[in-house]
Amino acid sequence: MPAPSQSILLIMILIIKRVEMAVENFPPRLPARPTRASSSRRSHMIYVELQREIVLGMLMPRSVLLELELASRFEVSQGTVREALLLLQEEGLVHRLPHRGTTVADCRAEDAEELIRLRHDIECRGVRRAISRYGKALVEPMRRQLLAMQKAAASGDEYLLSVHDRAFHAELFDAAGLPPVQPVLARCLVHAHRFKILHPTQNRDLVDTANRHQIIIDALAAADVEMAVSALSHHITTIVDFGPNIIGAGT
Repeated sequence: MPAPSQSILLIMILIIKRVEMAVENFPPRLPARPTRASSSRRSHMIYVELQREIVLGMLMPRSVLLELELASRFEVSQGTVREALLLLQEEGLVHRLPHRGTTVADCRAEDAEELIRLRHDIECRGVRRAISRYGKALVEPMRRQLLAMQKAAASGDEYLLSVHDRAFHAELFDAAGLPPVQPVLARCLVHAHRFKILHPTQNRDLVDTANRHQIIIDALAAADVEMAVSALSHHITTIVDFGPNIIGAGT
């Protein structure tokens, strides 16, 4: 085959250069759309922040939450906000009604009292199962939660204290091996803390709140079931002051 002429070679070089220039000037690829995982992380962050504001009373009971405003505030889509609000609804911290939007749940003594009674039964029965399954192995995880509570109390962070306080009780109950009941307990825990924080007549000494858990740990260290039940019973019934004998009253 004859070699290509010089003019053909020049034409081929020009074509290659134009292709290279076109590639260089091609618009950059659009950023990837957010994945479901990244959206879920953002919705969880929004859920945590809104929970903090509701528990601390920064978002007052019966106040209205608008998805559009929250989406603008957190710079996310309304769908991401909606996911966060659904998590709050599962805890009973907000009410979502069709065509009426979302409102922050009320914080009434009647609700708190019934949830504390329910919590008392759940935890006192649960600790029996937990000790029978794990014995003294429960002590170290509970001590770690107590240290976290004490650290939060020392820094004056009431919400973080409530987070670790709830984690203490949730982790202890988790050892009972009753996962379907766990969400019920979680709701009881968050509402008890919210009621205590929003009602100024309640004792809110943060250091005392943390240290009250030590007697429960002592009972776990002794692997004494009755002592643990008694310690938990007293702890739960004295979290909020509803009188001398909330358990048994009205039952």
